[in-house]
Amino acid sequence: MHVVITAATTGEWMPCFSDIDKRFTECNDKFKVHFHQSGVGMLATTFSLTKLVFEDKPDLIIQAGLAGCFDEDVALGKVLLIDTDIAADIGVEENGKWKDLFNLKLERSNYPPFKKKMLPNPNIEDLNLLKMETARGITVNEITTRKERIKQLQKKYNPLTESMEGAALHYVCRSMKIPFLQMRVISNYIGERDKTKWMLGDAIQNLNKALLQYIDKLYKKCVI
Repeated sequence: MHVVITAATTGEWMPCFSDIDKRFTECNDKFKVHFHQSGVGMLATTFSLTKLVFEDKPDLIIQAGLAGCFDEDVALGKVLLIDTDIAADIGVEENGKWKDLFNLKLERSNYPPFKKKMLPNPNIEDLNLLKMETARGITVNEITTRKERIKQLQKKYNPLTESMEGAALHYVCRSMKIPFLQMRVISNYIGERDKTKWMLGDAIQNLNKALLQYIDKLYKKCVI
């Protein structure tokens, strides 16, 4: 099994890269883990993941990264799997309302890779080996800060998390029929720009601990 762990930046998976059992990263016909940096945002991620799929033909892509959270009752540092993602900044803001591609009739709600206007992970139940909590995420190229925009997104999509790359993973992998997981750790609350209130270091450690546990579990399932 060929597994790729990808993130926008190397820092998001570096602790896992440093601590992973070397038998998972060396030549192994049965189980091999490869690390990949996609770049920041939907454009870079879509291109780099498409190139990765064609060139490396992975059996599973795991996207790991930080996420903002819309619900302040969710603890910072919590690690989640995103079961459904939505590209939430492609459209037009008109008369105080947000209209996306589907509202504008530029895309059909069930035209592949979309399903009911969203990008769900069809393999989430089978691949959730650690029985982690799942959530809906949205993806934007511009981090959300305005209170009006936050309310707009919450009303329209009812998301828990926000990232800058998740929908690109779901779009590419659903299009190419590649199994995938999006693993996110809550590093901050949406709209909070004071980074002294963010949890970056601990969030990265929590994320990478979960990655290591997941790879170990996956190896045991596939090989042992």
